[in-house]
Amino acid sequence: MLARSAAGSAEPGQNRTLIVVPSVLAVCIVADLRADAGPIGVTAVDKRPVDGPVQVGTQGLFGDVQADRERHGGLAQAVYAYGEDDAQWWADQVGHDFPPGTFGENLRVEGLDVNAVRIGERWRIGDEVLLEVTRPRKPCQTFARWIEAQRIAPATGWVKRFAAANRLGPYFRVLRTGEVRAGDVITVEPAPDGALRLLDWVRPD
Repeated sequence: MLARSAAGSAEPGQNRTLIVVPSVLAVCIVADLRADAGPIGVTAVDKRPVDGPVQVGTQGLFGDVQADRERHGGLAQAVYAYGEDDAQWWADQVGHDFPPGTFGENLRVEGLDVNAVRIGERWRIGDEVLLEVTRPRKPCQTFARWIEAQRIAPATGWVKRFAAANRLGPYFRVLRTGEVRAGDVITVEPAPDGALRLLDWVRPD
């Protein structure tokens, strides 16, 4: 868990910290299919938060979709999570806010370093859902074009820049289906001994 400075009153000379419990800040699904210059012609990267519970199946969140199913989605990439701390870091870098869904993520989370996870680590979310880390996100030109379309940063060089920052976020497979919603607590079950760290895992082409 992350310790952050807490706002509010404190006695002079005292340091106050707030322990941020790992939790879901937002649950995001596709809002619209957007025209894209890639070979598919459209992209489902435009994810936005939804209110209330969302059902999670083995293929991902109900109501979500992937346009390029050869490279996105499937059992091993059913859910994608991104950390609020990483989104804030990017906001500082480029001078633009990154609200939940901007990275194409299904879950915006806080209270844990999503890039320090290990392959095989499991997240229990709320009372029902169980996810298992499978691999890091591999940025692509579709993502870069989306960032440019949002007037956040130029598409040229964005893939390398995003990868080099080592703030990729993990994909998950769904081991237990159920409902997730904003505010759900995340309980982390460590990966087996010797499991690769997320950022050490290289996805073969």
